[in-house]
Amino acid sequence: MDEFNDLGPIDYLIIEFPNGDMGGEGLPLLVDLVDRGIIRIIDLSFVRKETDGSVVALTIADLDHDGVLELAVFEGAPSGLLSSEDVDEAGAVLEPGSAAGIIVYENLWAAPLASALRRSGAQMIAGGRIPLEDLVGALDAAGTSD
Repeated sequence: MDEFNDLGPIDYLIIEFPNGDMGGEGLPLLVDLVDRGIIRIIDLSFVRKETDGSVVALTIADLDHDGVLELAVFEGAPSGLLSSEDVDEAGAVLEPGSAAGIIVYENLWAAPLASALRRSGAQMIAGGRIPLEDLVGALDAAGTSD
């Protein structure tokens, strides 16, 4: 277990792309986060939900069909951590005709803190995300949002 002591927190995201269009501004920003050492991609999978409700795993390719392999930099990223059940579960929440990227990543920026906490006997036992809508609602209810 010593080889894991220096790891940062591990998170995942499922990002839905309506109409299956996975192009856009997000991909270069993801590459930038990796290039700057903020995150490390541990696993990356893609899935599409057909209009008949069936779920299909996709491969890293020319996702927006413009002749450029946008995610070729991540071609070796699938670690096997995401199972076919994980991909099916992600596909189940998609709208028909949509696609999604499933990203498992290490928060490299938090690795020194996590390592120091482990050395002192502390454990990070929970984490989560607060949806933006919930945050805005809570701030509105507290009267602190303009």
